[in-house]
Amino acid sequence: MSTVPSSERVVAAIDQGTTSTRCLLFTRSGRMVAVAQHEHRQHFPSPGRAEHDAAEIWRAVNRVVPAALRRAGLGPQNVAALGIANQRETTVIWNRHTGVPLSRAITWQDTRTGGIVAGLAADAGMYAQVSGLGPATYFAGPRLQWLLDHVPGAREGAERGDVLFGTIESWLIWQLTGGPDGGVHVTDVTNTSRTMLMDLRTLEWSPDLCAALRVPPRMLPRIVPNSQVYGRCVDLLPGVPVAGALGDQQAALVGQTCFAPGEAKCTYGTGAFLLKNTGSRIAGSETGLIPTVGYLLGDEPVYALEGSIAMTGSLVQWFRDNLGMISTAARIETLALTVPDNGGCYVVPAFSGLYAPRWYPDARGVIVGLTSYIHRGHLARAVLEATAWQTREVLDAMNADSGLPVTRLKVDGGMTANHLLMQCVADVLDLTVERPLGSEAVSLGAAYAAGLAVGYWPDQEVLRRNWHRAAAWDPAMDPAVRDREHVNWQRAVERSAGWAR
Repeated sequence: MSTVPSSERVVAAIDQGTTSTRCLLFTRSGRMVAVAQHEHRQHFPSPGRAEHDAAEIWRAVNRVVPAALRRAGLGPQNVAALGIANQRETTVIWNRHTGVPLSRAITWQDTRTGGIVAGLAADAGMYAQVSGLGPATYFAGPRLQWLLDHVPGAREGAERGDVLFGTIESWLIWQLTGGPDGGVHVTDVTNTSRTMLMDLRTLEWSPDLCAALRVPPRMLPRIVPNSQVYGRCVDLLPGVPVAGALGDQQAALVGQTCFAPGEAKCTYGTGAFLLKNTGSRIAGSETGLIPTVGYLLGDEPVYALEGSIAMTGSLVQWFRDNLGMISTAARIETLALTVPDNGGCYVVPAFSGLYAPRWYPDARGVIVGLTSYIHRGHLARAVLEATAWQTREVLDAMNADSGLPVTRLKVDGGMTANHLLMQCVADVLDLTVERPLGSEAVSLGAAYAAGLAVGYWPDQEVLRRNWHRAAAWDPAMDPAVRDREHVNWQRAVERSAGWAR
């Protein structure tokens, strides 16, 4: 990265993800001027278990923040505010007096709480009514109960107020603002909305849900808006306000400036996450989509509907690594362009079941329509089309649930560099798909939240003006072809159901 003027004021964003921690610096125009990244170790102690070392993540933050400033030729005095975007649902408990985690953090990928979740099934309606979430291993509340039940001394310490709970942003804010020496123990509303413990209407911890999951209230952080000065950094960036925090997908919603009801974004990475702004209304879902807090930047919350797709980028990786049909992930576009269509072949990537809106846990991956005519190019195109059709299913469900039709889709994430994929998405959605000039929507959203809190940006309208379109794809598929292919995709999906018995 090139240096910027020594008088330049920037906003720093910590993007704490599943595999690495990054620090990015943004100017008033939303331009990224520096980035530093450090990976952390993945721990898989047994099947179904996935863990991170929260102390290692904190050490990574201490490496990447100074590194980003060095690359920009800036110092702490140039930082107007610090925001955080983080992997959601990952659960940390730690000693408030020493700052030492009592165990490794249980990540969002972990499924060890299956037994706990099964025991909650009888009360599923209560959880959904209050928190918006049905019982699932995906969410933080059951993980916290598991830790309290299995980590020696955790429950007793929590009841005394000696053991604290937080998701990753809560852990980092506490450390940044002093740790054991006066650290601020808070959590933002978007991360809290993924715990099964928060009342989605009051934005407060639900006493009933906390009691049902046997969570001592004394260990819980205070719930705060996404844009507010929570405290100031002590050792790292001394005196800089820590002023913004969001879960990663909600951060992308803000970074894409989806500020009006009906606006939506989809982040395409290993999986895909589609969020649609539903305004002040909590949209119920008949299809298993998740009503959640989109953001709280002012006085009133903005809600969202979320749908996730398990395999998008990881499907391309499977095509590369397991089938060996391409040498790099980027080569799939070149291969798919060797044919005009899929040749009647469809790939349904239900490797671990299908998520919203199907919710087929017993589904498994299938390739249908194989004939002697099919070759690698057709398979490559079918792999890309699978992501497009899964996006269509989620978006159709969102439109039906919310009554707010999406008229264009903003996209971000690594897979948006694949022009053929984005054209496929536009074709099957029959919508214009737009990619912004900057590719870092998650980090930019965290920066925007922090910058708004300190007046670096005066209002959301200024943020909208920062959004510039880098590329757009308009639908070009014949409607009759779209309808025929949609029917064939649905037939293929039904073939995948019921395999894991």
